[in-house]
Amino acid sequence: MSTAPAVRLGPRSATVLGLASLAGLMMFIWPLLVRVEPQSMQHGPDAPFVFIGILPILIVIVLAEMSEGGMDSKALAMLGVLSAVNAAMRPLGAGTAGIETVFFLLVLAGRVLGPGFGFVLGCTSLFASALLTAGVGPWLPFQMMCSAWIGMGAGLLPRRVTGKAEIAMLVGYGIFVAYVFGFLMNLWFWPFITDAEVPYHDGHISYVPGAPLLENLHRFAVFTLLTSTAGWDTGRAITNAVAILVLGPAVLATLRRASRKASYGVIPSFTD
Repeated sequence: MSTAPAVRLGPRSATVLGLASLAGLMMFIWPLLVRVEPQSMQHGPDAPFVFIGILPILIVIVLAEMSEGGMDSKALAMLGVLSAVNAAMRPLGAGTAGIETVFFLLVLAGRVLGPGFGFVLGCTSLFASALLTAGVGPWLPFQMMCSAWIGMGAGLLPRRVTGKAEIAMLVGYGIFVAYVFGFLMNLWFWPFITDAEVPYHDGHISYVPGAPLLENLHRFAVFTLLTSTAGWDTGRAITNAVAILVLGPAVLATLRRASRKASYGVIPSFTD
């Protein structure tokens, strides 16, 4: 059975996704490249502007997909349905002890429907779930970008892998992105906190303004390992792995069946 993405990514869409991802990466790492002073407000003042910047990116990606025939009205309807389902499932875990029920469907949908669809679904899912769970805050634009990368990455996984090997690959990917998500979501606020320390570690793990990049990255790696890797991130990884292992085959089959019936990307022709 072919595993080609139902919503194909054209050159224009790929260019837009690449530029959007580069801009998103800079959104996370710019404090490491310039000297900033820690402050209690963190990203609070600039988060609305980041959010405003993400929305036009989503619109451009969707328009690029539509202009190349990759995303039509049926794909947009599927996007709305999956975003709503993800938003409804997130309160089941709400992040307690790292249990996140929003990512496994994002991985599976990105796998079936392609990287462009996965990117947009990551943003819309987190935005909708934040509205539903009152989770709107300065962290939301960063969560949306991380989730967009998770969906896009799932769509870029090798297409020839099928069957049990595909499920194993998606489980491994779900575990990997669980830790990447935690890493990036620590990075968005870490440079702006002061006197970060844990009782079981002797040493400075806060951002040091003006310090060499590698030194600050080492401090940040230690900070992440001590504060989230063994707890929240591992809980998220276990949730992703179990959900994909148990529900993955059925969800993949359902999404592929729906994509075949909808015939995404097929341009109808009319004859006499």
